[in-house]
Amino acid sequence: MNRPHYILLPVSPLFIAFSLFCAFLLNLLPWGGFVGAPDFVALVLVFWGVHQPRKVGIGTAFFLGLLMDVHDSTLLGENALAYTLLSYFAIMLHRRVLWFPLLTQAMHVFPLLLMAQSVQMLVRFFVSGKFPGWFYFIESVVAVALWPIATWLLLAPQRRAVDRDHTRPI
Repeated sequence: MNRPHYILLPVSPLFIAFSLFCAFLLNLLPWGGFVGAPDFVALVLVFWGVHQPRKVGIGTAFFLGLLMDVHDSTLLGENALAYTLLSYFAIMLHRRVLWFPLLTQAMHVFPLLLMAQSVQMLVRFFVSGKFPGWFYFIESVVAVALWPIATWLLLAPQRRAVDRDHTRPI
């Protein structure tokens, strides 16, 4: 724990909405059928659930899940259930996760993403009776590998300038 802790600026609700919209647009791209394409909405929901649990909650996760259900043409509520559980557990663990460095945070986020993907897989299995295979879970591994990049990008607007202006009190 020798790394310095910086005080971040408050996050803008517009930036949160913009990041969730961009994640939704990334999920709309046609790479969703490829093995290993991460679920960007889930990744950003976990990030904001950990960093801003009062601003992005279960209701936002449910709404985005319904949007993803419509986009994916899946059973209505499949992604909504997975994202709601994902958001709940991210909010539940947010105080613990923030104490760790980025790689350890990624290890805490991995079971959450794996659980959300397992819920989606179980719903599909009960409806269709087909198991997609073990390569289906590579999405969570790729999303966890993207956790440090997502953290760096999504915290960038909140960081203070390195060269402080000494005429301002903060």
